[in-house]
Parts: sequence; C-alpha cells; structure tokens
Amino acid sequence: MNTHQPYNERLGHPHDFVVEYRYLTAEEGGRQSGPPFQGIRSDFSYEHENQKTNQVYMIWPEFLNDKGELFMEDKRVPSSGTARMWIINNQMRAFHQKNIKVGLTGYFIEGGKTAICTVIEIAGLMTNPTK
Repeated sequence: MNTHQPYNERLGHPHDFVVEYRYLTAEEGGRQSGPPFQGIRSDFSYEHENQKTNQVYMIWPEFLNDKGELFMEDKRVPSSGTARMWIINNQMRAFHQKNIKVGLTGYFIEGGKTAICTVIEIAGLMTNPTK
C-alpha cells in the first residue's frame, strides 16, 4: 500500500493552487520511465522564466484521481490530470502570490522538464503561512 501522507496533514494548511498537467513522453524529452508515483518531489518552473533562466522553485504536486480525490493507489499516477500544488518555501510565498494566476503555464522539473501544466484554480495561495 502507498505510504503517501497527504501534504495538508504534513504542512498544516491547504494546497496553494491546482493545475491541469500532462507528462511529456520520452520522445518529447520527458521521463524515460513514464509518470511517477504519488509523492514525487519535482520542482516547478514558470514558462516565461524557464525560457530565459531555468529558475526552479520548491512547489510540489500532489495528484488527484478522476473524481478529484487524492490519488493513493500504489501505481503510477495518470499521465495527465489534475494536481494540487504546494509551495514548500514559505519565504517565497509573496513572490508566488504576485506571479501565480489562473491560466499561467509552468513545468514540473526533475533535472529537466517532465510535465507541462496550467493553473486552473487558486486555493490557499493568498492565505497560507509565510513563516
């Protein structure tokens, strides 16, 4: 059985935002082994920054199933779907509050781009702790 502990339990606050994602195929330069398991701690980059600086941020995905519930199965997550996103470095929250908007495009990063995503909902981004 998967031992993923939901991030809201670990962090003590709700997720920051929700994205629709699609993992890139190996042919597109994505993960060679296919989609990961729940709990992957990939980083996040903004599309507009990635093109210029390759800047990455500690914002982790937490994948949802097709019913919008936390994906807890002991198998790879779907190659596309929705994920809750969690800003891990609270000192960067003010920066992300200014930059994350519905419609923004970003990437999951594991050494290189592994998935493309679009912000579809803002959740606790503006109210979660900054310290």
